[in-house]
Amino acid sequence: MMDRLSSAFLSRRDFLGLAAGLAATCALPRSAFAQTGRRIQPIDATFLFIADIHACRMASGLSPHCAQEGKTDAALLRNVAALNAIADKKWPVEIGGVATGLHSAGTRIGTPLGLVTGGDITDDGGGQVTEPSEGTQLLQFSQRYQQGIGPDRVHIPVYVGLGNHDLDQNGSPPHVDWYRRELRDYVEVNHRPGVFFKPPVPATEYDVDTDCYSWDWGGLHLVQTHRFAGDTGHGAMSSLPWLKQDLATYAGDGRPVILFQHYGWDTFSTERWDPAKRIY
Repeated sequence: MMDRLSSAFLSRRDFLGLAAGLAATCALPRSAFAQTGRRIQPIDATFLFIADIHACRMASGLSPHCAQEGKTDAALLRNVAALNAIADKKWPVEIGGVATGLHSAGTRIGTPLGLVTGGDITDDGGGQVTEPSEGTQLLQFSQRYQQGIGPDRVHIPVYVGLGNHDLDQNGSPPHVDWYRRELRDYVEVNHRPGVFFKPPVPATEYDVDTDCYSWDWGGLHLVQTHRFAGDTGHGAMSSLPWLKQDLATYAGDGRPVILFQHYGWDTFSTERWDPAKRIY
């Protein structure tokens, strides 16, 4: 994380503090027309976005420093409770004494269409040990952020995205990519539709080479690119060719598109690790 704000950008930490309880709404009261002249479906899409969840549980206790940094299961449960409570809140009439001008100001928000995660769902590559086994952090994430009932998990569909903490870990040879594969498998089993297998949250389009995927809410097209579109770290294939085709197929008529990625546009996201200094 950046230690301070630049003059042009919020740090990722500050942004996520604002976004954790944010319901993003896109609303067109009447059908819009595409560039082709065809009518685009109306958009009334309320959804939630969170990132940097950092599930931190290990086989025994927490990963080092997690307790001091507040990365505890109690913190996740508070977050889950806040997310589940949003449906009964009302759209704000004003924020900081300034009128919001929201069309739905003062009315109940209602159940969001889904919860999109922007990466770093786990703190250390899913929480795996040195040899392949079930990742305890990934298991913890699934117990809190997979749609279910009760106070200990979210009540709406979850669209999973991965970040650097999920994908940058290396396992011991010959299982170097074990951590990454388990995290990517989790995305696939939740979102990739097949002839026989129906995932809990099916994507409209899923790229098996990059595990990026897209879906639609009415006339709104949404794309999950994980760390960022075009990421080739650790031998990954670039998703840019798939993204180009996806947008041409599903958004070529000019409809609005929301693209999710883990890294922001601030200076922190462009810095590089210096192994000699052990700092970014």
